[in-house]
Amino acid sequence: MFVLAHLSDPHLAPLPAPRPHELFGKRLLGYLNWRHKRQAIHRRGMLDALVRDLKAQAPDHVAVTGDLVNIATQAEFAQARAWLDALGSPREVTLVPGNHDGYVRRALAMQAGFWRDYMTGDAAEAASPAFPFVRQRGPLVLIGLSTSVPTAAFMATGRLGAVQIARLDALLAHESGRCRVVLIHHPPRSRSSHYKRLVDAADLLAVLRQRGAELLLHGHDHVHALEWLDGPAGPIPAVGVPSASAAVAEPREAAAYNLYRIDGGPGAWRCEVATRGVVDGEKIVELARRELNLP
Repeated sequence: MFVLAHLSDPHLAPLPAPRPHELFGKRLLGYLNWRHKRQAIHRRGMLDALVRDLKAQAPDHVAVTGDLVNIATQAEFAQARAWLDALGSPREVTLVPGNHDGYVRRALAMQAGFWRDYMTGDAAEAASPAFPFVRQRGPLVLIGLSTSVPTAAFMATGRLGAVQIARLDALLAHESGRCRVVLIHHPPRSRSSHYKRLVDAADLLAVLRQRGAELLLHGHDHVHALEWLDGPAGPIPAVGVPSASAAVAEPREAAAYNLYRIDGGPGAWRCEVATRGVVDGEKIVELARRELNLP
């Protein structure tokens, strides 16, 4: 049995003091939002407690689906790299970026500079991450996608793009018969705002409908979510988790993560998912457990 942990949207606190020249445009708006709202929601102590609990469960691998930073300054990327290193080595942790990780155009280069080895495939030798990437861990094939693109103020949309979707199509076909786990920040289906959507979700859904996958994990909406996507061999579970640093007072849902226990083989994969999260403002307990029918 292979155990995969999934957490998302840590929005690492505290926010390092930005330099004056970094506070312009969207970053300035994001900084003001952090000061007046988000710093009360995202608590480092909450995140640290969740990670301690996660490590106590001794998963075989950890998937992180984006939004490590808040306004994408260089100091934030360095802080996030230190957090990743404490979470586990690049062999033990796989990362895909979120919309906050691509908050401004120059953030894309910082993703590559600071986080490259957490976002590349097993055989990657390129200077920059290339998406989608593939990692084999135990019986799983992890396929990492990036929806992280700079957007205008007040927008939090994501985009894969035609090239990435075409590569995904080929990869899913090539890995058919294995337990394919797709990692993405923006969910392909969401009840969230139009301004936070994955703009080419229809293209992604079309590829999944034709090629299939066994499981899709995402973040972004900061809530527990389970959607069933059409696949050629049966419905594909798409599972989201809350922010890993969300205080109980957060208007959506408090911090939590999922553990997936996967075994079986081609055509007969079995998956049990356990959700662990915060109750009463401080305790981390198992909140739910269920079987997922993988196609």
